[in-house]
Amino acid sequence: MNMMEVKDLSVTYLTEENVELHAVEDFSFALQPGRSLGLVGESGCGKTTAMLALMRLLPEAGRIVSGQVQFDQVDLLRISEAQMCQMRWAEIAMVFQGAMNSLNPVRTVENQIVEALVHHNIVGTKRQARQRAAELLNLVGIAPERGKQYPHQYSGGMRQRAIIAMALSCNPKILIADEPTTALDVMIQAQITELLKKLQKELDLTLILVTHDLGVVAEVCDDVLVMYAGNVAEYGSSDTIYNAAKHPYTRRLLKAFPDIENLDAELISIPGIPPRLDALPVGCRFSPRCHLCKDRCMREKPRLVEIQDQHYVRCHLYSRK
Repeated sequence: MNMMEVKDLSVTYLTEENVELHAVEDFSFALQPGRSLGLVGESGCGKTTAMLALMRLLPEAGRIVSGQVQFDQVDLLRISEAQMCQMRWAEIAMVFQGAMNSLNPVRTVENQIVEALVHHNIVGTKRQARQRAAELLNLVGIAPERGKQYPHQYSGGMRQRAIIAMALSCNPKILIADEPTTALDVMIQAQITELLKKLQKELDLTLILVTHDLGVVAEVCDDVLVMYAGNVAEYGSSDTIYNAAKHPYTRRLLKAFPDIENLDAELISIPGIPPRLDALPVGCRFSPRCHLCKDRCMREKPRLVEIQDQHYVRCHLYSRK
């Protein structure tokens, strides 16, 4: 049974010039308990917007046009804001992109975790909250006594660990991690990646990992969803996507990324640039950059179709006439 099922989610932004930008369109996926989903694609493809829509935390200019987000038989897009507030962090938590720089600089890390615990009534007393904060810091690899320190006394990697500890404070069923290794050096990125793998295993955590790093996804995720220009291009198990990708964009994306098992393989960049959201192609959004583009691709937008068990592709090469 799916823990979360997103169906045909569409999100637009309205510019100051009153131009509507289609940031996410017909976005669908299903998430099973205890599994991890990697959401990948080039910068600006709609990954973060889609996740903010799930949490109903879009900026003022953003608007959810249509779709469903079923979580435990509840449509998160139909409940009141008060009900959604109760769901956030307690049921679904999110580590935001660049969140490690959002810690309050004049409060200790322990106090910031304690505040989250008390606000959501996770514990009864401040003493219990401090004990729980120490447990959470230890869980993410930070010595509990360092909770008495301030964020500026932490390295970038430690601040990211602290943010993950705060996200886990309310024992959420789903953790969304948006670019958790961005702005960290390679060694620290590897440590955060290992931490996410460890937490998922130990806590039986259901994880959505948003990243442009295909190497991190290969290490951490059971399933992979590839986005392009606001659309799902391809979606399937990690093994399927890495070894039997079908969409031309997915294939080109993989060829543009180093293969540690074949270090002599030539890296091939994808020609062109993603389309502007105010000037999207009429047909397939990848058609201007696709080496397999046909006339139909430029005229007609392809549907997302299941080409084999749990493997979905949005491409006319595989769509039924």
